[in-house]
Amino acid sequence: MIKRQFTIIKETGFARPATLLVSIAHRFTSDIFLEYQGKTVNLKQSPKSIMDIMDLGIKPGTKIYIHANGSDEAKAIQKMKEHLLKNDYIQ
Repeated sequence: MIKRQFTIIKETGFARPATLLVSIAHRFTSDIFLEYQGKTVNLKQSPKSIMDIMDLGIKPGTKIYIHANGSDEAKAIQKMKEHLLKNDYIQ
């Protein structure tokens, strides 16, 4: 299992990043989760996972964790990181 921490920097809401993360998660066979303040969301249960992420209330300046477990876990985490960086959601 791989687990990475990211700091959210975008001042806007988290709807777009939530949709992005769920979309990316479905490209991989690994189980992929987002964790925030002790709560965990399975990113592969869309559209439920999008609503679950929104319910977390992720704010700028806070930390999230994305962890993946499976044969392509490293690629999954890397792809999510690339897209979050590209869209200025994390630093």
